[in-house]
Amino acid sequence: MLVQAAKLIGAGLTTLGFIGVGIGMGSIFSSLISGIARNPSLKDELFRSAILGFALTEAIALFALMIAFLILFAF
Repeated sequence: MLVQAAKLIGAGLTTLGFIGVGIGMGSIFSSLISGIARNPSLKDELFRSAILGFALTEAIALFALMIAFLILFAF
């Protein structure tokens, strides 16, 4: 019983990583919009950089989800 409770608490705590991911994605796309507004001719280059940043930030969310599932189902 205590082990199950600890697993659920641990899995819940790993999902706190999603807060940082949400903040990071908001920052990436707000910077993209600001950059395009300042210099529209660089739209394609800025978009490529933003998508790369989005993919790397999203990887952190997937790692957090993977750790949560490992805690719940592997131990």
